[in-house]
Amino acid sequence: MKTTLLYGLYAITPNGATGERLVEMALEALEGGARILQYRDKSKDAKRRLEEARALNALCRRHNALFIINDDVELALTCHAHGVHLGKDDAALDQARRRLGDDAVIGVSCYNDFHRARSAARQGADYLAFGAFYPSPTKPQAARADLALLKRARKELSLPVVAIGGITTENAQPLIESGAHMVAVIQGLFGQSDIRAAAERFSRLFQTDREIQ
Repeated sequence: MKTTLLYGLYAITPNGATGERLVEMALEALEGGARILQYRDKSKDAKRRLEEARALNALCRRHNALFIINDDVELALTCHAHGVHLGKDDAALDQARRRLGDDAVIGVSCYNDFHRARSAARQGADYLAFGAFYPSPTKPQAARADLALLKRARKELSLPVVAIGGITTENAQPLIESGAHMVAVIQGLFGQSDIRAAAERFSRLFQTDREIQ
């Protein structure tokens, strides 16, 4: 399952959305075609985070989508998520693998660093995320990545590749054409007045890509 679903729209939950509204927004994204949903919440409210994670996980399983937790290996384990996404300041990949098991999906943020990506691939990552490709309102100070990095990763590393950072339906196509198997989106999806329609537009970009292939 995890290899077949690592393609298409990768939705990341936005800051400030909680409770029923968060679940409603996630449902719209999944109905629009999101294949992966990452729960990203940096707050310290452990009870709320667990409740939301369980609700979002149930949604993803009903829609045959992967549910990923940002940063928190223990939360991923407790709510039975499909996996976890790790940044450079998070748990080590080998530690996460030991806790979550061989079947877990573990993604790694590689920023604009190909050597970090190659190291993560050797350690057993399931996908590699590069960015930011465009100015991002979520992380305005993020390092910038270029299309050549995607092309190199697609050519040299045998893992699914994610592009992230300021991605919209208007600027996603060059990323897909350069090798991105997935585009990770926050505001370009959840910041839209019609989340379902935005998800459908993103999903159609990948349908076109497969037709070309």
